[in-house]
Order: sequence, then C-alpha cells, then structure tokens
Amino acid sequence: MHTKLERPKTTDAVQILDTMVGNDPTLQKLVQDARLNSRVAQRLYDLRTKAKLSQAELARKVGTTQSVISRLEDADYEGHSLTMLQRIAAALDQQLDIRFEPTARKLQAA
Repeated sequence: MHTKLERPKTTDAVQILDTMVGNDPTLQKLVQDARLNSRVAQRLYDLRTKAKLSQAELARKVGTTQSVISRLEDADYEGHSLTMLQRIAAALDQQLDIRFEPTARKLQAA
C-alpha cells in the first residue's frame, strides 16, 4: 500500500509526463504542441514507407528536396505548412483532413 506522499512507480511515459507537467498551463501547451508535431511526423513517415518510397523519391513526386521531407518527418520540426502537407497528400494519393476538436483539460496519450 502506498501513502499519499509515496507514488507507485511506473514506466508509463504518459503518466510520468502528466506528473511532471501537473496543472501548469504553459507546460501543458508545450507538451500538447510536441505531441501534435510528433503525430504529424509519424503519420508522414508511415504513409511514405507504406508507399515504399524513399525520402528522395517522395521529394521528387512533391517537387521538393529530400532534406525537406526529412525535416517534415522530424518530431521536433514545428514549421508544417498546409500547402506542403496537401502536396504530400496528393503525391501519396491521400486526402488531407484537418479537424478542430475541443481542448481536453487533462493531457491524454498521443
């Protein structure tokens, strides 16, 4: 049994992050932004690899360079443009869908 001061140990990154961030709105916003960037980067990577394209091959189809595709697939990148995402979607025979959702008060797993 755990006392109020002692928290059970966990290896769940989301729980650890939630504990560290707490109720600080600034930190919550930073985490939310990082999760969004990570989801976009992962989705682009997944779509490209499913299409069996290298970054250079996708870049040629989109009309850009391999380094741009690499940057877009980087979870730390924050400069995603709607135009570029639409070009990539078209090159991969996908439709880009942008949704607005209510902000959750509590951080949730990505």
